[in-house]
Amino acid sequence: MSQYEFIDKRVPIALDNPSIYHDISKCKNCTLCRRACADVMSVLDYYDLDANGDVPVCIHCGQCAAACPFDSMHAKSELEKVKAALADPEKVVVIQTAPAVRVAIGEGFGYEPGTFLEGKMVGALRALGADYVVDTNFGADLTIMEEASELVERLKNGGQIPQFTSCCPAWVRFAEIYFPELIPNLSSTRSCIAMEAAMIKTYFAEKKGINPSNIVSVSVNPCTAKKAETKREEENAAARYHNDESLGMDTDISITTREFIRWIQEENLDFNAIEESQFDDLIGMETGASIIFGNTGGVMEAAMRTAYKLITDKEPPPYALTHLEDVRGMEGVKEATVQLGDDVTLSVAVVHGGKNTRDFLNALKDSDKHYDFIEVMACPGGCIGGGGQPRTKLPQAVKTKEARIGGLYEADANYKWVASYENPEIQALYKDFLGEPLGHKAHELLHTHYTNRSAVLGDRKDVTPETCPTSPKYKG
Repeated sequence: MSQYEFIDKRVPIALDNPSIYHDISKCKNCTLCRRACADVMSVLDYYDLDANGDVPVCIHCGQCAAACPFDSMHAKSELEKVKAALADPEKVVVIQTAPAVRVAIGEGFGYEPGTFLEGKMVGALRALGADYVVDTNFGADLTIMEEASELVERLKNGGQIPQFTSCCPAWVRFAEIYFPELIPNLSSTRSCIAMEAAMIKTYFAEKKGINPSNIVSVSVNPCTAKKAETKREEENAAARYHNDESLGMDTDISITTREFIRWIQEENLDFNAIEESQFDDLIGMETGASIIFGNTGGVMEAAMRTAYKLITDKEPPPYALTHLEDVRGMEGVKEATVQLGDDVTLSVAVVHGGKNTRDFLNALKDSDKHYDFIEVMACPGGCIGGGGQPRTKLPQAVKTKEARIGGLYEADANYKWVASYENPEIQALYKDFLGEPLGHKAHELLHTHYTNRSAVLGDRKDVTPETCPTSPKYKG
């Protein structure tokens, strides 16, 4: 018998879960967390607790916490760690902010969803004491330089196709557990947050004259899975680069948008009155391609803009690639045919949401359909719908996500640079530090590996709701 009660009504959460905590005293057994995990994300009911040693399977997406109206399910807060670091005069606190945060943070202070508040977001972090504020969008541009280069290399040299995106840690874990056969197809590029963090403790530290051992690297992002990602044993590229284990992980602390809002409120800051500020230089410059990373389809579109340059050596990308409408919007699965110059035509797909992903991958197994590149985001809507974003009531959830998406696309349309390779700070990084995309140093700091984690399913690796004894849909 399982130690976890009421599994027909709620998600079992292990005490050692690095991302999610379940305060059972607040739980009303409303079933919303269960429905999010089983029906939306396709995780719960796809494993058997009796068969796997009573170990809850979790991809750390936080959709259970996003759905919970009682705050019974919530992200494991690391806010006190940030405050402690800021209070330590020996520490240099460098905070990076993900693209989706700036179109959602205002919801905590009376703004309409999708309101673009980048300047106030940066200003708030400075008011809270950050020594430096840099932009995860720089890391997104860096991700595209490596990921698009990897795609072109695979296409030219007969590598494993389709290439899947790898910037979503919940999707990566989902693949490692349920579809380990796809691990060779995952891009080896680290997530944009992980890349940015590695640059903070290497390139940024060197250029700013900061001892990396004094740096506390903090990420503010919409994602609870990032809390788990930061603790993966391979997420210590800077420590390996410096040959100094004392540097720890590349990202020391990860807090969600909800934690950020609570932090501002706890410090009694008037968000409306906060003076706007700009990111610090070196790793704080963004492009339109990086800002749309927060949206489902955004990574695909950004990659195609740079792939065009890599294949044709022409710039800028044509209108069709800066307005890749076929991969935009909230449809669960989107497909497009992308023309890169005269000789290269790619078949691409975009999927978001765990259930959509499972159905898409299962169908792909049984079909002869060909794709060259596939973007997967675990959370519905992409990062803008992350488990750490401000909660919304279900009837308004889709409209809220659409508004956040619209805010990022509107920002994209107003940027001077539309493609990642155009970012002057990215150009300087490769010239002064990394060398070239996919080069030795880039591989060392910006690429990673994955692990077959299907053993967590136990002996039964083909469980469905109809065959799972603890599922309400069980048919015996």
